[in-house]
Amino acid sequence: MSILIDLRIAAVGDIHLGEDVRGQYRRKLEGIEDRADVFMLAGDLTRHGTLEEGRVVADELRGLSIPVVAVLGNHDYHSDLQYEIAAELRDAGVIVLDDDGVVIQCGDKKLGVVGGKGFGGGYAGKCASEFGEREIKNFVSHTRYIAEAWKVALKEIVADHRVVLSHYSPIKETLEGEPPEIYPFLGSYLLAEAVDTAGADLILHGHAHKGSEKGMTPGGIRVRNVALPVLGRAYSVYCLNCEDEFHSHDSQRQAG
Repeated sequence: MSILIDLRIAAVGDIHLGEDVRGQYRRKLEGIEDRADVFMLAGDLTRHGTLEEGRVVADELRGLSIPVVAVLGNHDYHSDLQYEIAAELRDAGVIVLDDDGVVIQCGDKKLGVVGGKGFGGGYAGKCASEFGEREIKNFVSHTRYIAEAWKVALKEIVADHRVVLSHYSPIKETLEGEPPEIYPFLGSYLLAEAVDTAGADLILHGHAHKGSEKGMTPGGIRVRNVALPVLGRAYSVYCLNCEDEFHSHDSQRQAG
């Protein structure tokens, strides 16, 4: 029995490209337009957030025949050149989200994508709170601000499907395999809470290299950890409006 696939999303995070692997990732994207309608990257596109690395990423993604949507990750912020890296990506035709949203026409369907870097803080029952030193309050309030921005953007999106793209994880289930001690630095329940409130079909994130691929928010929204070390391939493909998910035919790991 054949399954009608409504909309196919290719996704990956944590590709960590540098000059020494220039051209290698692009070769792994050959034929992606036959397998997916849109390509999403969940942050940590570079190793140290240098402009040179950002230009390598932009060149690898330039001219793809399907829409490309990306968010930045903590590595991309490391050298304080996140705005310059985002500009390079946009010049290459990549849609870069920064706690906002976009609507993409995919065939006869409209896909709304909302997201950004996300941030940490931990998960319900074992999380930081806005109490005490100013530094702790700033840490948590930064995540709360991001979560609120996502909720507003999701409510404003008019589309057939809505996907959230993040670097940090909204749930702890997709972190399983990572040391529990670092969970507060890998994501926050506030992100899931915001998405559950506004509604979405799927959440994609990266960041947790030793985590697990599949999980679900308390509200029943599918979550997928698409960090390249978790997937073990250049990208995976997920479909909306059907129960099945399937992977890219490219099973090679990304060099570097």
